[in-house]
Amino acid sequence: MVGGGDIEGLRMTDAQFRMFAELLRQRCGLHFSSDSRFLLEKRVARRVRELDLQSFSAYHYEVRSGSSGDSEFARLVDELTTNETYFFRERSQLRALVGEIIPEALLRRRTGAHGPVSIWSAGCSSGEEPYSIVMLALEAELRPGVDFRVYAADISRTMLRRARRGVYRATSFRETEDILRHRYFVEKDGAWRITDDVKKHVDFIHLNLVNRSKIALLASMDVILCRNVIIYFDAATKKEVIGTFYEKLRPGGHLLLGHAESLINLSSAFELRHLREDLVYRRPLPGMELRGSWNDATAHAIEDVERRGGIGGL
Repeated sequence: MVGGGDIEGLRMTDAQFRMFAELLRQRCGLHFSSDSRFLLEKRVARRVRELDLQSFSAYHYEVRSGSSGDSEFARLVDELTTNETYFFRERSQLRALVGEIIPEALLRRRTGAHGPVSIWSAGCSSGEEPYSIVMLALEAELRPGVDFRVYAADISRTMLRRARRGVYRATSFRETEDILRHRYFVEKDGAWRITDDVKKHVDFIHLNLVNRSKIALLASMDVILCRNVIIYFDAATKKEVIGTFYEKLRPGGHLLLGHAESLINLSSAFELRHLREDLVYRRPLPGMELRGSWNDATAHAIEDVERRGGIGGL
């Protein structure tokens, strides 16, 4: 074993680091710069040791083309990503979704498309986000399957198994009132299992956000939540993923990012909406003009000209 069998003795060469960084960027969009090299090296070394391989290069071959390549790549992604979340995280956005966005979409359906409002939790981790949406919607007396439907996806099969199981420990409830925990969960052996009345209204699927061919199979969505996910991507991948979201959203559909994220320098195709509860992005409806500082300045200039009696009055 390289380094005498000691994980700490394994060190990536510059070429090996570039090989893993490029493989991860191409296959799932994860970005590792030189600043995060130590993290990549340490966690890949763990898998090299566990699989009793002889080098980083041997593990790279196993992930890229070995007999267990797909499953091992999924395991590597699990090693490299942080899946810390909890119920009702960034609750103001969820209130805006349930109290403003869904009702508005339902009103539009009275004169157009039919069916429930479709909501996609992209990067759902262990399921707290999509289940939170269902619980808040039930509290607002919205009807699952009639008024809305929630789809949830993640690249981690481990997280998806936890989400489908729906059993959670105390750390997931840091922002959950006791009344909601007792209404929608059942306690057993120090853990809390979400009730089937909530679980049955979320469809979980395994999905890689840079796999455009698989995403193309998804139906159009009214709302996409992708909160605290694109922070793991480089600029080019962020733009690609945001472009995919734009394509999958129906006109008038909304994109909800994390509070620390924005579309600045990524996309000018969305408009920023100021709702009562939060700020969100929207794909404009046909004929709607995107507003920004340049648009506003132009509009003010035109209004000033009109007040003066037209171009001839200048």
